[in-house]
Amino acid sequence: MREGCLWHSTSPELPLALDSLHGEHTTDVLVIGGGITGLSTALHLAEAGVDVTLIEAGDIPSGGSGRNVGLVNAGLWIPPDDIREVLGDAVGERANRILGGAPAEVFALIERYGIDCQATRTGTLHLAHNGKGEQELARRAEQFRRRGAPVELLEAEACRQAVGTRQIRRALLDRRAGTLNPCAYTRGLARAARALGARLYTHSAATGVAAAGDDWRVTCDRGSIKARRLVLATNAYTEDHWNRVKDHFFPGHFFQVASRPLAEALAGDILPGGQGAWDTRMVLSSLRRDAQGRLILGSLGRGEGRPLAYLRCWANRIQHHYFPQLGRIDWECTWTGRIAFTPDHTLRLFELAPGVLGVSGYNGRGVTTGTVVGKGFAHYLISGDDGALPLPIRGHRPIRAKALRSAGYEGGFTLYHTGQCLRLVN
Repeated sequence: MREGCLWHSTSPELPLALDSLHGEHTTDVLVIGGGITGLSTALHLAEAGVDVTLIEAGDIPSGGSGRNVGLVNAGLWIPPDDIREVLGDAVGERANRILGGAPAEVFALIERYGIDCQATRTGTLHLAHNGKGEQELARRAEQFRRRGAPVELLEAEACRQAVGTRQIRRALLDRRAGTLNPCAYTRGLARAARALGARLYTHSAATGVAAAGDDWRVTCDRGSIKARRLVLATNAYTEDHWNRVKDHFFPGHFFQVASRPLAEALAGDILPGGQGAWDTRMVLSSLRRDAQGRLILGSLGRGEGRPLAYLRCWANRIQHHYFPQLGRIDWECTWTGRIAFTPDHTLRLFELAPGVLGVSGYNGRGVTTGTVVGKGFAHYLISGDDGALPLPIRGHRPIRAKALRSAGYEGGFTLYHTGQCLRLVN
């Protein structure tokens, strides 16, 4: 097993040949960050004829946009009624409506621009790993149905056939959702944005931002850009001292382990509908297959820096629990991405200074949330109306004790995974 992101090596969309920024430039809108949020913002601005430039510190993609599970999920991490309780009735239902329709926005972009990202539109499966999980899925199903969402509780044999395991007796199928190769999707957004006139620069980290009259000047190692408006789309990978987005999330991680392609005769009954899945464990496990038939398992926590034997042990434990019919399989690669967490599990949208937009806290829902936030940012920059965003743009207090929160999460994840490896927990 090697360390390396599967999605980068199997992406049908090839990387663009992009220059780094040199010299002095001007633009109407400068987007900092070349992930899904930044590219969606640039693409929708370019569609409207706005002069837009995007700079990225690494390649496209280099962060979580190309390293996540690739689930095209609807909604936030917490169920609709909880969203309403956290955000209030009006704002909560606005978030439920816009994010409930987010998978359709993703698939519309894929179709409109011919993005070859191995997308499936057969839904996702939320798996109840015990009786408490079964009750939770019933609660979620009732809330989704009340809002007209096409969800279905699969029980007993129907569940077994959909997932390919006898360990799960109930699963929630959300037909709005699907899967994709996230690296390919991100590269496709970049290709489409550039074709519409957006200027994209890679290996061009922003080293500072300063006011320049009514505008903003962003400096890079070998040049600078003057812009009327800025969008800080750096989210979980925000590290620069000047970027206040980092005050509004605490970082976490998600690791994945992928097998070598499995023969259809051996693994054809595992997720035969092409859905991606995750379970209701306290520290969840994600399960999906890719276009070449690999089994991909993942969980919360940092994989990078850990012994490969530890990760292999964990993957074997999860695989044998859910899919013992596979016997012993070979694991091909492992990789880790970052997640931006918030205490209430909801995102934050803010104007950090006049003309400077920022976002943080996708809590593991970056593919869909980043897409609709980018579209909403573009609409706001053009019209001044934030109604296309899942939440209003408003002020937020910085999150306290970020380092302590991150350490607490990571410590809990590690203990849980160690317990799984030692067969102390299922």
